[in-house]
Amino acid sequence: MSDNLSKPTPPLFPLPDLSVVALEGLDSNVFAHSQFANDTAGLAVGQWQWNAWLNPKGRVIALFALIKTGPERILLLLQRERADGFVAELRKFVFRRKLTIETLPELRIQGAFAAPAKAHGPDIADMESAGLELDFGSAEHPRMLRIGATRLALGEDVHMQQRWTRLDMSFGLPWLPESQYGQWTPQQLSLQRLPAFSVQKGCYPGQEIVARTHFLGKVKRELAHLRTNDPVAVGDRVMQNDIDIGEVVCVIGPSPWQALAVVPAEREPGEWRIGGRAVTELPLLPGLER
Repeated sequence: MSDNLSKPTPPLFPLPDLSVVALEGLDSNVFAHSQFANDTAGLAVGQWQWNAWLNPKGRVIALFALIKTGPERILLLLQRERADGFVAELRKFVFRRKLTIETLPELRIQGAFAAPAKAHGPDIADMESAGLELDFGSAEHPRMLRIGATRLALGEDVHMQQRWTRLDMSFGLPWLPESQYGQWTPQQLSLQRLPAFSVQKGCYPGQEIVARTHFLGKVKRELAHLRTNDPVAVGDRVMQNDIDIGEVVCVIGPSPWQALAVVPAEREPGEWRIGGRAVTELPLLPGLER
């Protein structure tokens, strides 16, 4: 009898720092494939992937989850503070292509620390009135994300939202603040771990830089996950043996403070410090690959 009972819905809470942008129209897929760094042409309807938009110098100006909900409809899940500027910039490249690019403020994004009811890995699930469901975690750290206009969780839950952001950082997901847009290549942000870019597909903005680094060069910098009991700010310098080795690119506090920093891929052992205070490097968790 118990086997026939429906699985209870885990507690949902709002994720107000995220927003949704829609690309709709006959040319939406062609446009996305030509502009974004990952291979959207090979993505099936009903699946999602990590993706990025780069400037001509191969620097990341937006990171997002790209969700293909239909043959002529793509949703992008990205930082709310980035959404309006991203849409305005992206529209400049539409030219005569048949598509619209709009933010969807009516959609609500919610999360839960539980395995999804139906979604798994890159496969999304349409939960009808509850909206779209995405698998945003791993077997060891399950998370469910839902996008929809109904079943909005009531109120704010700062504790749960901070816990969600901390796990993003532990996975090596660099949600960059505005000051960091256009500063780092995908490899420097270790976006190959997700992966959020392709070195096999055709041209897209910054593709030559990305491909040259992959095929001819060597990745000299990478993302590191740091923790400290003392305040840390974006832009702070990471020091090792009194040598400046890197920069903090995103952070969450208060204590313990967590940060992601770009540092040398090859570095000597030694104590790390930020602002004269010791920090600990933690391993980046696997499992968010899509």
